[in-house]
Amino acid sequence: MAETTAGITTGALARRLGVSPTTIRSWEQRYGIGPASRADGRHRRWSPSDVAMLEEMCRLTSSGVPPAEAARAARRSRPEPGGSDELLPGRGTVDAEGAGRGSAGGGVLALGNVRQECRGLARAAVRLDAAAMERLLQQAISDRGLVSAWEDVMAPTLRAVGRKWVSSGDLYVEVEHLLSWQVSTALRRAALTATDRSRAPVLLACVPAEPHTLPLEALTAALSERGLEARMFGGAVPAEALDAAVRRCGPAAVVLWSQTRTTADLPLARHVAGTTFGLRGARTSPLVVLAGPGWSGARPATGMLRPRGLGEAVGSISRLYGEPAP
Repeated sequence: MAETTAGITTGALARRLGVSPTTIRSWEQRYGIGPASRADGRHRRWSPSDVAMLEEMCRLTSSGVPPAEAARAARRSRPEPGGSDELLPGRGTVDAEGAGRGSAGGGVLALGNVRQECRGLARAAVRLDAAAMERLLQQAISDRGLVSAWEDVMAPTLRAVGRKWVSSGDLYVEVEHLLSWQVSTALRRAALTATDRSRAPVLLACVPAEPHTLPLEALTAALSERGLEARMFGGAVPAEALDAAVRRCGPAAVVLWSQTRTTADLPLARHVAGTTFGLRGARTSPLVVLAGPGWSGARPATGMLRPRGLGEAVGSISRLYGEPAP
């Protein structure tokens, strides 16, 4: 009870909010979003109204609101004598991607010129706020559809986290892992849409030795969104297993994902494109879609396509079924 009366420390508040203490101090210095009153001594104490203000700050930034604007709104939610809606003089502004430089748990992601939803997702990822990421991902899919949600929100954030991980000596591996899991969960949930199983399916698989599956999960969900039956086989599918799946399913198209040139297997792609199935006298072969940057420089043979992105892949496959491109 003594802590409730006197307020909680910055460290305790940081643990409650899921951010670093440095992030909270940065917000206070840059935006004047500190405790309404200060007790004697070196340590700040945050009252229940202060905590509510910071919770509102986190909620707004995780929704994509720029930090300066979020701070003004959060301060207005708590009456503060002598408060100002302007930034503190001489403090500058916080980086648009999240907490200030030097923050232990709220480092900056170099996103560049991206949409507001992408910035909100990046902030939630750095805070390891799974609930906020789930909400933002679902909102992006609902508002934009799968193709735009992937290309404009999910993929740019994943790339930024990946770059940060590589450049910081694995310090952001937990951010990358949690974000990837949340994106995968959102895509798989979207892929549960009812599809037309009366038509030949689309098979999706990573080539042998290729473990990266998220782009294929995005394509699976985008095809399902259009009512097309997609069967996802995941990462590093052995050639023998892929051949067996093609012969058993009789797909209209087979999507082969390769992330790097070291995993691209053009002989395998040619083999799949030459596979025939169906009744004698009416045998057919699948369209092979070479997806991913690993196929860069490869020359597609007859019966193959190499789309430049998710939207083009969805359009090409949709036309096989007589559906208009998205």
